[in-house]
Amino acid sequence: MTEKKDTRTRNWTFFVYPDSAPENWRDILNEMHIPWIESPLHDKDVNDNGEIKKAHWHVLLMFSSKKSYQQILEITGRLNSPNPQKCTNIKGLVRYFAHMDNPEKFQYDKSGIIGHAGADPLTYLSVTSGERYALIREMIEFVRENQIDELQDLVDYAVTNRLDDWFPLLCDNSTFIMSNYIKSVRHRKK
Repeated sequence: MTEKKDTRTRNWTFFVYPDSAPENWRDILNEMHIPWIESPLHDKDVNDNGEIKKAHWHVLLMFSSKKSYQQILEITGRLNSPNPQKCTNIKGLVRYFAHMDNPEKFQYDKSGIIGHAGADPLTYLSVTSGERYALIREMIEFVRENQIDELQDLVDYAVTNRLDDWFPLLCDNSTFIMSNYIKSVRHRKK
């Protein structure tokens, strides 16, 4: 006797099209109290032949237990959304919502990725090690070019102008290197 393969999964993704979804499609999802993440409206995606693709949102549903394709079809049917797909990598999908790892595609603003019902997109948008080092290099170049000799000036600039990338790094794990670099700049001036 062969065991039946479990085709259910906890995370599902699908498209929502503005021209066919009910106006209150977000309310419909929010009323289910399922954590979910919404992409910015993808209205600048291009087909291989150069034509603009039909505008759409990507949606990621994150359940606490496995759901079947049929169960997801009940949800997507209420939104007039076709073809739900299993999500095998949440971080990769959420980063795809802005095309972060696809520089050949239109780059959507990460701030347009919205979490609902307790979903936190920032959990999945953290920078990679390579991106982190590149951003630290940018901060060092900025300090050098602008003759910054106090960490406060760098942090103030980041709060005002680089809230999405430099500021989180300074808050989380890059203050040590930047503080010591700036201190070294200040001591060299003396």
